[in-house]
Amino acid sequence: MFSLKNKTALITGGASGIGLAISQTFAQAGATVHILEINAEQAQQVAADIKAGGGQAEAHAVDVSDQAQVTDVISQIAAQGPIHILVNNAGVAHIGRADTTSEADFDRIFRINIKGVYNCLRATIPHLKKNGGGVVLNMASVAATLGISDRFAYSMSKGAVLSMTLSVAKDYLTDNIRCNCISPGRVHTPFVDGFIAKNYPGQEAEMFAKLSKTQPIGRMAKPEEVAALALYLCSEEAGFVTGCDYPIDGGFTRLNS
Repeated sequence: MFSLKNKTALITGGASGIGLAISQTFAQAGATVHILEINAEQAQQVAADIKAGGGQAEAHAVDVSDQAQVTDVISQIAAQGPIHILVNNAGVAHIGRADTTSEADFDRIFRINIKGVYNCLRATIPHLKKNGGGVVLNMASVAATLGISDRFAYSMSKGAVLSMTLSVAKDYLTDNIRCNCISPGRVHTPFVDGFIAKNYPGQEAEMFAKLSKTQPIGRMAKPEEVAALALYLCSEEAGFVTGCDYPIDGGFTRLNS
C-alpha cells in the first residue's frame, strides 16, 4: 500500500523540516522526487543522500515567488516525463499583529506563502491535465482556521492556502486532479529550535516544554508523521479524497479548552 512507484513528485521547500521528511518518505515509497528549494546547496545534499540510499531525486534552485523561474523549472522537469504530484510546502513564518506587521514583512509573506503556491499551481496544473490527472497537496496550518495570537500575516497566508485548495479541488474535478491540504500544529523542526534559541536564550528547555504542552497530546509532531499523512493523500489509496483539510495537531483544533 501507499506505493508511489513510477510517480514523479515536485516538492517545494523539500530540503528542510517537513519538506525534507516528505522528500525522503516519497523517495522511499518509490517516487522520483524533484526538490524545488531556494537553498540550492541544501537541496543538492538532500538529493545526493536520497540517491545514496537507493532512491531517485533531483535538486532545483527555485524561488517560488518568481513566476518566470518557477515556470521554467517545472517546464524542464515536465520535458523529462509526466508529472504526477505537486506538494506546495515552501513557506515562511512571521510573528506580529496587524499594527506591528511592517509592509515589507506582509509583502514577503504574501509573495512566498500565497503567490508561491499560486505560481506552482499555475505552472504544474496544465501538465497534470495533459497527463490525465494527478494530485496536489498544499501545506496549510491550524492558523488557517483558528485565532492564534501574534500570527496576523502568517494566518492570513495559510487561510489563503486553504481557500486555494478548495478552489483547485472544485475546478479540476473533471480533469482527474485531486487537491487537499494538511494543517499541522506545532512540528519539531530546526526552525522551532532556532526560533526558541533566538527569542528565549538561556530558556530553551523551558520554552520547548511550554510550546510542546500547547498540544493536548503533550508534544510536538515529528516531521515524519506529517510526511506519512502526505504520503497517504498523494497515493492511490486516497483516490476518493479531494477538497479536504487534514489537521494533524495532537488535538489542538478540537480538544483545547
